[in-house]
This record gives sequence, C-alpha cells and structure tokens, in this order.
Amino acid sequence: MLPENERTRHRRLRAQGSRERSDLDAILAAGFVCHVGVVVDGTPLVVPTVYGCDGETLYFHGSVASRSLVAGGQDEVCVTVTHVDGLVLARSLFEHGVNYRSAMIFGVPRPVTEPEEKLEGLRVLSEHSVPGQWDYARLPNKKELAATALLALSLEEASVKIRVGPPDDGDGPDAALGLWAGVLPLRTTWGELEPDPVLPEDVEAPDHLARRQNTPL
Repeated sequence: MLPENERTRHRRLRAQGSRERSDLDAILAAGFVCHVGVVVDGTPLVVPTVYGCDGETLYFHGSVASRSLVAGGQDEVCVTVTHVDGLVLARSLFEHGVNYRSAMIFGVPRPVTEPEEKLEGLRVLSEHSVPGQWDYARLPNKKELAATALLALSLEEASVKIRVGPPDDGDGPDAALGLWAGVLPLRTTWGELEPDPVLPEDVEAPDHLARRQNTPL
C-alpha cells in the first residue's frame, strides 16, 4: 500500500483514488514521458521529460528545472504521469468527464553523479521507453555522460487516481432525455518506422524496433 500523508491524501473524487502500489507501478510502466513541476527562482515551471523506473526509483533526464536542482539539491518537485483512456460523454455537459490513469510523485530528487550508477540509471531510462535499444546503439562516452544530467526520485511518496467506466447520470433525471451517452475511447498505437533519409538501403531495422510497429503503446 502507498503511505498516506497531507500531500497524498485524496480530498476530491475519493472514489477514484487508489493506494495500491500495483496501480502506481502499472501507470509508470505504461508511459515514458513525465512532467516535472518545480519552482525555479520564484517562477513555477512544468517541464516534460522522459523517465525510467526500476521499481523503487524514478530516473529522469536533466532539463531547465533540473539544472537548478543540481545546483541547489534541496528543491521539492512534483512529477506527474497521466494517461487519457477516453472521453466520458454524458447526457448533460456538466457530467462529462475523462477516463484516465494518473500518478503524482513528490520529493527532493537526487542528482546522480557516480559514473556506474549514472550509466545504470540511463540504461533503465532507455530500456523503459525502447526495450532492446541499450544493447543495440552505441553507449554514451565519458564526455556525453558528463554533459548529461540525471536525477533520481524515490517512489515512497505518491498519489494515484484512476477513472474508468460510463457516465454517472444513467440513473438520474437526464436519462429520460433520449440522448446518446457513453465513452469515446482513446487508443495510442506505434506507427511504421521512418528510416533516416541518409540511411543506406542495406541497413535494416533491428527486430526489437520492427516488432513494435503497429502495436499499442
């Protein structure tokens, strides 16, 4: 179970809240882009970046916000991951909604500076989004590692919300209006690979990429 405190307690739409650690893991496993919310020099920033998770730690790439974090090392962040699964179309506009899965993770991220951990964290990040690519492409060299900011955030403090199902007004007065109501699902699928225009014709895509074509995200 996820621990509960003032930041993670579900105050609104409590029925959509979850404290199951398995729900948090599933939401993180289903995506690879997060949004990092942080205050930098008095200005709030929300920065999109890629992430990877090893089960206990969330690793994410450096950015405008993380450069400040690397310098200070004491700034709280809120990292969010959201998946939209469909539009909930009710009989009244007031009851319209969204089926979704979302997670918010709070804490002070730790700059990863030790070379072996940094390489492992980048491997986790790469394999999370493109399994198989770490062993296929050239690994980062020392200069590239030094130029890359990597942050690690514990998953100890997190809040999860999930909404599924049809509209909530099927048993209310609006049910007599004779209007269609239901869900318009949203599904994301990987497309066909697009080779680099300068790629020699005899260089074929590796199996781990070819297999992902036309598959659900």
